[in-house]
Amino acid sequence: MKKVIMGNHAVSYGVRASDVKVISAYPITPQTQVVELLSEMCANGELDAKFIAVESEHSALTACVGASAAGSRTFTATSSQGLLLMHEIIHWAVGARLPIVMSNVNRAVGPPWSIWTDQNDSLSQRDTGWLQIYCESNQEVQDTIVQAFKIAETVMLPVMIVLDAFSSRTPSRSSTSSSPSRCGRFCRRTVPPGRSTSPIRTRSATSRARRNTSSCAT
Repeated sequence: MKKVIMGNHAVSYGVRASDVKVISAYPITPQTQVVELLSEMCANGELDAKFIAVESEHSALTACVGASAAGSRTFTATSSQGLLLMHEIIHWAVGARLPIVMSNVNRAVGPPWSIWTDQNDSLSQRDTGWLQIYCESNQEVQDTIVQAFKIAETVMLPVMIVLDAFSSRTPSRSSTSSSPSRCGRFCRRTVPPGRSTSPIRTRSATSRARRNTSSCAT
């Protein structure tokens, strides 16, 4: 089914199609509509996921780090100062090789106070190790969210989907019929051969393998 939706809701429909299990976020303009719709989907059973309400963006990404380390497919969303508040945990997520997906709706970083769109927020995190994908249209936003989970789980790195604030609120036609059942095997969580769904267990297995190799060498 095709319908006219805004870019923020395209993110939400992409997350629904990806069969995400844990969502944690804190509202901030202009991304609030992303998590508002996702919370409604979780509440009415449209999305079988745990929505964790937190008191800040720092806590939102921290919750995702814990859930992802435990093996859950996780998602969060933020913008501007919210992304900067996540900075400490952004490094933690990439250092732990956690396949978290985040949408960042571009907004100018203050001061002065501004809700204009520019890419200073996402570009300030360019060298943290997160993969960043910049989207041009609402349909591209929805499709890229689904792809981002597969990419993240293949290379075991977090992915940031970036869209401009004004386009995020501009309606355009998008196909919203995608759901976990329709996506089939593509939407299911996968990890590379030899890797666990939990990076913590993966490192433990790697350590055991190294010890066994050392024992054989001696």
